[in-house]
Amino acid sequence: MSKGPSQISSQHSCQTNATPPQEHAADTGELPVNGLSQRLDAFVSAVGRLSSWLWLAVLVVVLTNVFSRFVLSAGSIALEELSWHLFGIAMMLTLGFAVVKDDHVRVDVLREKFSLRAQAIIELAGIVLLALPIIALMIDALVPYAYKAFIYNERSQAPSGLPYRFIFKSALPIGLLLVAMALFSRGLRCMTLLFAFPRAVLPTAKPGTNPSSQSK
Repeated sequence: MSKGPSQISSQHSCQTNATPPQEHAADTGELPVNGLSQRLDAFVSAVGRLSSWLWLAVLVVVLTNVFSRFVLSAGSIALEELSWHLFGIAMMLTLGFAVVKDDHVRVDVLREKFSLRAQAIIELAGIVLLALPIIALMIDALVPYAYKAFIYNERSQAPSGLPYRFIFKSALPIGLLLVAMALFSRGLRCMTLLFAFPRAVLPTAKPGTNPSSQSK
């Protein structure tokens, strides 16, 4: 049974609109994604978005502390410490999200002048040889640090300070673990570009966007 002209043209348009992942990365100037990196990035991003609500809590606590201190003349050490703790927890739990979005500060002024492949080589070497080993050493030191605070039920040295300091200290290794996951995902994306392994896939289309428009 022969196909009509409309069916042939429709099939041809579908084939031309389907852009291979490697070509999509070259067109957008971004590293290609793979299945594992997508899952890791989705998890780290979800934690980061959820943790970003802590900034509102920081704002409320700071404003409350300022009002009580300068208007009511009744400052609170507990509120002051709570603002520090919330700020630190929010910062640590959103660092990985910044790595996923590539919004962290880069000090290499020459990077933008390199090709995407050269950038991937440099970034993969930095992740494998520097970033991940250093983060692993920091996590190894911070886990006993937080566990010791839990065992001894550590609290603030101030009489009216906050108890349960292990909660804040536990956010340090957890935040670094999220950064390590984001860097590992970034390294996988570099490997996908350089070695075609893991296999590249097209980025998941965002809600409300036309998938065919991403391949143009």
